[in-house]
Amino acid sequence: MRGLQCAVLLAGLVAGTAAFAAGADPVAERMLQTQTASGGWPKHLEGKAIDYAKPFDAAASAALAQADRADDATIDNDATTREIAHLADAWRTHGDTRYRDAAVRGVDYLLAAQYANGGWPQFHPDRSSYRGQVTFNDDAMTHVVGLLQDIAEGEGAFAALQPLRGDAAAGAVERAIALILDLQVRIDGTPTIWAAQYDETTLQPATARSYELPSLASAESVAIVRLLMRQPPSPRVVDAIENAAAWFKTHDLEDTAIERIGRDGARPRDVRLVAQPGATVWARFYDLQRQRPLLVDRGGAVVASLADMSQERRTGYAWYGIWPQALLEKDLPQWRRRHALEGRRADNP
Repeated sequence: MRGLQCAVLLAGLVAGTAAFAAGADPVAERMLQTQTASGGWPKHLEGKAIDYAKPFDAAASAALAQADRADDATIDNDATTREIAHLADAWRTHGDTRYRDAAVRGVDYLLAAQYANGGWPQFHPDRSSYRGQVTFNDDAMTHVVGLLQDIAEGEGAFAALQPLRGDAAAGAVERAIALILDLQVRIDGTPTIWAAQYDETTLQPATARSYELPSLASAESVAIVRLLMRQPPSPRVVDAIENAAAWFKTHDLEDTAIERIGRDGARPRDVRLVAQPGATVWARFYDLQRQRPLLVDRGGAVVASLADMSQERRTGYAWYGIWPQALLEKDLPQWRRRHALEGRRADNP
């Protein structure tokens, strides 16, 4: 990922590790421990998100060393992409071929996990339940495609991987972009944005967790549009970007803001929408019929408003946000200028 996108993947991995031992990278060493038999990485260790900044305790290290440990490799929550990015950088910095070999195994994992149709499952090799769906949720597939494109183009620390896997990565990106263009949801013949996940066989929007119903997903669609902006501006790519931008412009909630009340540990005590002149938010999900905000409680119960939702779901999920704002105000105009498309507008595709 270029610039900020690559930095986001690496954020949090190097905290507390500025003073590396000579010739070694503590974070990379822990990543070597957590890499699974398939070549990917898990997102959890002992039921918690992996924190590479801290040494693993004896019990965790012993579990990781077991020959028969479960292969729970995934691309969810930046898993696998962040490790490949860090290991590639560690190889460039320290010259340790173990880091290179682990990064290459990780790339091979991504290449092996890709479906023939161009998509990626959330987990591989475990594709049970919704793990097998083509998954954009939390930008999983978008991060994979961005990283593979970095390798194909020899970006930064990935330049050393280009001779090894550049051609394969470029082919995977080409297939993925073709699929992404096909997956832009059309409602009554009009292109809109994208769903968070799709059935891997039918390629129709699908249900993941009970409160993640088939729907249009605004947050994930912003990341998809940014990925498309990185591609050569073919007529089809331009149309996909402009149609998505027009949809975002039409489906914002004007003069509305999110209010988070107090704190209860990592969560707010409550969340609500409030009137605020000049403010704009978008819902995370929109239904596939009327294209209106879709709020879903535990058990799949659709509710009319945040106030009608259980507190646990109301405060434990980002139902509203400003994800498209910077895209529409900054990124889209810059992209148009860069490709001499200034005549295009988000409300006039």
